[in-house]
Amino acid sequence: MEDTLGLLRIKVVRGINLAVRDAVASDPYVVITMDNHKLKTRVVKNNCNPEWNDELTLTIKDPNAKIHLTVYDKDTFTVDDQMGNADIDIKPYIAALKLGKGLQNLPMGCALKRIQPDQTNCLADESSIVWNNGKITQEMRLKLRNVECGEVVIQLEWIEVAGCKGLGTDEVVNDPRKPVKPWNHHVKRHR
Repeated sequence: MEDTLGLLRIKVVRGINLAVRDAVASDPYVVITMDNHKLKTRVVKNNCNPEWNDELTLTIKDPNAKIHLTVYDKDTFTVDDQMGNADIDIKPYIAALKLGKGLQNLPMGCALKRIQPDQTNCLADESSIVWNNGKITQEMRLKLRNVECGEVVIQLEWIEVAGCKGLGTDEVVNDPRKPVKPWNHHVKRHR
């Protein structure tokens, strides 16, 4: 756990105008991959505008790791059809978390940063990193690539974990169950 920075909760909220892969609709689900980790949502039957609201959690060791989202259509007798993909860029979110660590008493819904769609991200619309109830979250509407249409809405939330490095520091976050040694515990006092 000492090489872990923390956990990233990705809430896969919904799909918008996803491609039809069956007769009149699709049975979509989302797969999120990072390095060797692979997480997936539940399947929503016969729906090109599915509501998942599934929370998937990744262990983050490298804030530059590539996180990939792929939408599939569940098929019974054949291989599941791909319905598009997108990359999730967490670097702006991580930067805002580092800046926001010392913030207190901000008004609810205060936007810390706004990210515009461009060629370097898969955003379909402006994405805001927001302060809510003492948490910093980012909602993203991702435009799917390699498909004729479709978007997926996700929300990012960082989870600090005792025993992990945390963000913006090389030290391990203190475990509240263990006593903390003072910074100068190794210095001998001479009188």
